[in-house]
Amino acid sequence: MSYHDPVLLFESVDGLNIKPGGVYVDVTFGGGGHSKEILKQLGPAGKLFAFDQDLDALENEIQDDRFVLINENFRFIRQFLRFQGIKKVDGILADLGVSSHQFDSANRGFSTRFDAELDMRMNVSDAVSAYQVVNEYQEEALAQILFQYGELRNSRALSKEIVNARIEAPIKTSFQLKEVLRRFLPKAKEHKILAQIFQAIRIEVNQEMEVLKEFLLQTPDLLQEKGRLSVISYHSLEDRLVKRFIQSGLFKGEAEKDFYGNVNVPFKKVGKLIIPSAEEIKKNNRARSAKLRIAEKN
Repeated sequence: MSYHDPVLLFESVDGLNIKPGGVYVDVTFGGGGHSKEILKQLGPAGKLFAFDQDLDALENEIQDDRFVLINENFRFIRQFLRFQGIKKVDGILADLGVSSHQFDSANRGFSTRFDAELDMRMNVSDAVSAYQVVNEYQEEALAQILFQYGELRNSRALSKEIVNARIEAPIKTSFQLKEVLRRFLPKAKEHKILAQIFQAIRIEVNQEMEVLKEFLLQTPDLLQEKGRLSVISYHSLEDRLVKRFIQSGLFKGEAEKDFYGNVNVPFKKVGKLIIPSAEEIKKNNRARSAKLRIAEKN
C-alpha cells in the first residue's frame, strides 16, 4: 500500500497534548501515520480508536493491544465509540479530504491524471458514485454543486455542456468528462479548473460537508473538559466550517450571549493557524494547501 507521509504529523499530534493514560481518536486512519505517532506517546493504559470507511485502509491495521480500527465513516463517531464502551475521550484528530493513496489509485477515479471510471467513492459500497452525479443529476442541481463545492463561476455553462453531452451517450470515464468540457479548459488553467470540477463532484459523492458538520457537532459532548480537537483541512470550504465551529460552536450566525453578555462557546482556540513548512511541502506536495487548527474543550 503506497501511502504518502502524513501531513503536519508532529504538529497535529502535539496539538492533542497527549496524556499517557488517555483515550484518543484518529477519525481518518488512512496509512496509519498519525495513529502510529499517537501510540508512541501513549502509555500501556492508553487507548486509541481509529476510523476509516475505505477498505484499503484496513490493510494498514496496527497490531497493538491499545489500538482498535473501526471500518466506518467518522460521521458515526459517537455511535461506534459507545459500542466500544467509550463515552468520553481526551483528544480527536482529523486529517480531512482524500488520502494520497486514493488519489494515486488509478481505478478509484479521484485523480484527473488517470482515465478511470467515474467513481470517487471513499466507501465503495455507497450507492452514489461520480457516474450518477454526472449522468443522472438535473442540470440545476449539477450547476449548484459545481458552484458551491468547486467555486466555479461558470458552473451553469459547465452543467449545460455535461447534460447536452450525456444525451448522446453516458459519460463513463474521467477522460470522457475532460473531453466533454474541453472548450472550458484553457491550456494555462486546465489543471486548476479540472481539479475544481473533480473536487466538487467528489464532495457531493461522499457528502463531505455534511459529514464534517455532523462530526464537529458531536465533538463537544465527546471530549473531556480540556480535551483537544486537532483538524487538518485542505480547502477553504472545510477550513471555513472548522474555523467557525471552533470560534462559535456554530456554522452560521453569531454565538448567543447570556444575560451578562458572555458568549458560551464549546471550545477555545489553541495557538495560531499552522501551515506546513516549505521543507515539508517540498517533500510532500499534498501538504501545500493544508491548514491545521487546534482547539480545547471549555
